[in-house]
Amino acid sequence: MEEFAIGRAFTLIEPGPVVLVVTQDGRRDNVMTLSWTMVVDFTPRFAITTGPWNHSYAALRKTRECVIAVPTVDLLDTVVGVGTCSGKDTDKFAKFRLTRLPARHVRAKLIAECLANIECRVVEIIRRHQIVVLDGIAAYLDPARREKRLIHAVGDGSFVADGRRFDRKAAMRSKLPSGV
Repeated sequence: MEEFAIGRAFTLIEPGPVVLVVTQDGRRDNVMTLSWTMVVDFTPRFAITTGPWNHSYAALRKTRECVIAVPTVDLLDTVVGVGTCSGKDTDKFAKFRLTRLPARHVRAKLIAECLANIECRVVEIIRRHQIVVLDGIAAYLDPARREKRLIHAVGDGSFVADGRRFDRKAAMRSKLPSGV
């Protein structure tokens, strides 16, 4: 093994998938790209990392709700574009031709072009680490969508797409929650 720069170690375990987080501050919809996401356990509890440097953070704190939209690899350039401009001065839905769909439980919109959307409520904001803990309250999947490969950020400006799936459900059945 060769030594690897500790300052780049995050590129070895960058979690992905890359998601789009939609907020609504009472006046405007906004969407931001995030690659720092985490499933907390087998319940619909998630965590994202963001903070005051992102325009959407104020809306997250104020409304305590959002939508996590899950894009696929065909949206990579849109995902990068959304992540490289600010909602402070850009209507990202218009600029990137994203279609708003109404959510049932939160004011933030679903994104029609995404494979999946999860309506969420903020449970806790851990400011020391800028972690936002979310409870999923409704989820939607577009089974008719042909492209299903998710995007994973490496952290250095490059991305990896999902590949072949390996089914080991039978071997893991005792560890999986019922219904999965």
